[in-house]
Amino acid sequence: MQAPYETLKVWERAHQLVLAVYNATEKFPKSEQFGLASQLRRAAVGIPANLAEGNARHSIRDYLRFCYIARGSLAELRYLLRLAADLYYLSAETFQACMVKCDEVGKMLHFLIEGLRKRDRGANPPERDATAGLPLPRSLVP
Repeated sequence: MQAPYETLKVWERAHQLVLAVYNATEKFPKSEQFGLASQLRRAAVGIPANLAEGNARHSIRDYLRFCYIARGSLAELRYLLRLAADLYYLSAETFQACMVKCDEVGKMLHFLIEGLRKRDRGANPPERDATAGLPLPRSLVP
């Protein structure tokens, strides 16, 4: 059984990123309340939400799938933050602070994914060469 998602440092940092994004978007123009502000918030929330959902799954592969989705949400968030800064909805300081948090979450998410991939390979050793799609020689299959 997995440890509860709340014990994951990457989840905690992602949650802090969500709070920072909510705080940063409070002062967006009213015309962006259901536009860019909403998209930023949804992308940010997608990161810890997918980590939580993946953590609750019964297989490492399912968990990995949700981690990849979280990583996609992080990439989306990074672009939306840049757009908001370019539109002058975010100050340079707020933009930079959010990007630092994104970098931190990204690095932590990378290490979580790599750890899960190693565990998955141990539980499900590859029988095919991933680059050529050909069966591996028996001597190379663990």
